[in-house]
Amino acid sequence: MIVNIDPSRIGVLIGTRGEIKKKIEETFKVKLKIDNRRGEVTVYADETVPPLELMKLRNIIQAIGYGFNPEKAFLLLDENYMLDVIDLKEKAKSKSDLKRIKARIIGENGRARKSLEELTEAYISVHDRYVAIIGTYEQVKLAREAIEMLIEGRMHATVYKYIKREKRKYELYAKKPFLDFEL
Repeated sequence: MIVNIDPSRIGVLIGTRGEIKKKIEETFKVKLKIDNRRGEVTVYADETVPPLELMKLRNIIQAIGYGFNPEKAFLLLDENYMLDVIDLKEKAKSKSDLKRIKARIIGENGRARKSLEELTEAYISVHDRYVAIIGTYEQVKLAREAIEMLIEGRMHATVYKYIKREKRKYELYAKKPFLDFEL
């Protein structure tokens, strides 16, 4: 299996004295061959490694490539967590538009991104032309919706109110799931 990531993130994937690479190899019982220049990570695994584990490994490598630190990327070992990626180039009409969209998501001194993370309880990374999200299905869904609202130009306050309203719905549903059904 080959996973391509931003070459600038290879150092993070390897870690200090190779500790992250070693942890990945030991956790998944695989061997990694890393091409620093091209950002190509080749995973060598024997047939005893379950396909689901290889999918988790691919997601962890990609998460590091999208700007997450290894600690957050390793949350993807838990099957309740997922990685979702938004390609901002698909949403932007020009380079200046891409820059403006990233600025709206990140905010001044990272405040908007931090607020989104706190409200949705998901982890968000803005790297190059991508926004990556790690969290449970509900957290990722809510974070994606909020980010898309910001991309569309909605005001930050409107987006934050929307998140709070949706979270209340989730919490109410979690307490009384039967309310969703009509007799």
